[in-house]
Amino acid sequence: MAEEMQKFSEDIKRHFDVVAEDLASKIETVAEATAEIPGMKNSVDSIKEMVAKNTEDIEVMKMDIEAIKQGLRRKVDVEDFAMLEKRVTALEGRAQK
Repeated sequence: MAEEMQKFSEDIKRHFDVVAEDLASKIETVAEATAEIPGMKNSVDSIKEMVAKNTEDIEVMKMDIEAIKQGLRRKVDVEDFAMLEKRVTALEGRAQK
């Protein structure tokens, strides 16, 4: 009976050793993964800054485009200008007669 208890005790010890080794391995994996978190946070922060700057740049570009559109609406295109020039020339010709 004592021999069986000794064998049982050794089996339990081996099982605990295997479980402890597996647990230690998993804890080490978690520790390595969490060690990378500060570096990831820095990367995320720099990406946030880039996105914020790009957003500002896009807003400026949108305002510039709107100003250009307003300016183009006020301008006469080349064909209209040529037609007006002919009409003015014709009117000046009539006025001189």
